[in-house]
Amino acid sequence: MRCYAACVLALCAFAVAQDAPVAPPLADLRARIEGLGADLRDLGRRYDAPMSAERRLRLRTRLVREQTELWQLDFARLGNEARVDWHLLDTHVTRQLAQLDDDERRDQEVEELLPFAATITRLHEQRRQLQAGEPRAEAEMVSELAQRATAVQLALQQGRQRAKAPGLATRARMRLIGLRHSLRSWFEFRDGYDPEFGWWLRAPFAEATAALDRLAEALEQAAGPGDQSLQGHPIGEAALRTELGFEWIPYTPAELVAIAEREFAWCDAEQQAAAKLMGCKDWQQALEQVKQKHRAPGEQPALVKELAHEAIAFLEQRDLVTIPELAKECWRMGMMSREAQRTNPFFLGGETISVSFPTDAMAHIEKLQALRSNNEHFCRATVHHELIPGHWLQQYMQARHRTWREPFDTPFWLEGWALYWEMRLYELGFGKSPEDKIGMLYWRKHRCARIVFSLNFHLGRWSGPQCVDYLIQKVGHERAAAEGEVRRSLGGLYPPLYQAAYMLGGLQLRALHGELVGTGKWTEKAFHDTVLQQNSIPIALLRQALLGGEVARQQVPWRFADR
Repeated sequence: MRCYAACVLALCAFAVAQDAPVAPPLADLRARIEGLGADLRDLGRRYDAPMSAERRLRLRTRLVREQTELWQLDFARLGNEARVDWHLLDTHVTRQLAQLDDDERRDQEVEELLPFAATITRLHEQRRQLQAGEPRAEAEMVSELAQRATAVQLALQQGRQRAKAPGLATRARMRLIGLRHSLRSWFEFRDGYDPEFGWWLRAPFAEATAALDRLAEALEQAAGPGDQSLQGHPIGEAALRTELGFEWIPYTPAELVAIAEREFAWCDAEQQAAAKLMGCKDWQQALEQVKQKHRAPGEQPALVKELAHEAIAFLEQRDLVTIPELAKECWRMGMMSREAQRTNPFFLGGETISVSFPTDAMAHIEKLQALRSNNEHFCRATVHHELIPGHWLQQYMQARHRTWREPFDTPFWLEGWALYWEMRLYELGFGKSPEDKIGMLYWRKHRCARIVFSLNFHLGRWSGPQCVDYLIQKVGHERAAAEGEVRRSLGGLYPPLYQAAYMLGGLQLRALHGELVGTGKWTEKAFHDTVLQQNSIPIALLRQALLGGEVARQQVPWRFADR
């Protein structure tokens, strides 16, 4: 093992020496951003073994070099545009380094359940280095691998070994999927081409594959009863605070929950007023009426088209934002499968809006819940959220303005913009009827709830099923929709602050709108166009770029929700 580590260090030292001569000029921030992105993509493809110390070391070496050179710049001599890029690159590098540390910690936590991982990683890395090992020795390694996997499997099934932390068995199983893929890739690279390799390895490989499959089943059983897709992995308060720092958010998790509860109270009052106009005793009764108003099977695409055109016309009549003709022409539509709706019970969007609606493969209760969850008045906000002025308009502009900022994608800008427009259009009267208002406020409450349940989950206070119950009681979700929402939020596909970013990013943009448009300094259209043209960056940094003063080297705390 010492020899292997020494080889890794030597390799990284050689790579650093090779990287240095092609580095861009220190002050050329765009070139640095694009160069680092290209390097990290190349390194990610080359060093792709799961649970690899070599991979982490190689990436860390490149990132540390970038960080060192970045801090050698004379910040005072940079223009404001370059200062924004400096902050974006510095935050990105710091975050990537923190992620490598977190990956290493999480890999160490599952090592006891995957004691053979280093063997698979080593074989994979030797293949990437184009080193052909001695087949007989490799057969012994793979045979031992199978024995160690079987030992863990039996220990789990017989109760002699347990996962030491909640969710650890699930995480180990996910890692095992990657390891199994790497082992197969290694084997298939030489099998059939190297006669001696196949003679020695085919039987041990088959044994190892079967042993890994049995271990995967044992890990699934060890995860415990119930729906494991609702289990998730809380990261804790310290990690939440770190993530908030990367997003330039100066609030504590507890303060953010309080902000969400305040917005929740406003939504409840607005829904109650709309319910009264509908002749209902409370918002729950009004919501039930709204859920009954859905299109018939086969008619949902026509509704989406109507709502998309209506939103565009509303924006253009009021000259709120530039909408290029190509953006109006080139969006598409797709229908979401039954399986996809298990984790995405509502629409998804961008250039293609993915429409949720019952499929004929669904059970009867699933069909009814999907109909109710995607009724006409709920769809009113989801369509403009996903298309124009929401995600599709964002994507269109991102492809044409400050494209080098693409690696710095933040949900506070991405989702915050779409949620901001839900709030702005509500203020401007886009909801024509009380039923429309009930539907639009349903989504606003949904985003308040995302802050509350996601942060409480990651603080270790709530379980996944508790989050489901909260959404049903406080927002009015159908159970299937609530489970899909929590499954999506906690399943590891999204970063821990993603769900909170909708409402918080929207509040940030609303506060910035008040500073610039509300005071008469900017027109509405100029503000919205400029936000889009800055591309995806933390809203507090966007604020510094738009206010007109010098962008400071240190983060400037902005308590956007204080009032």
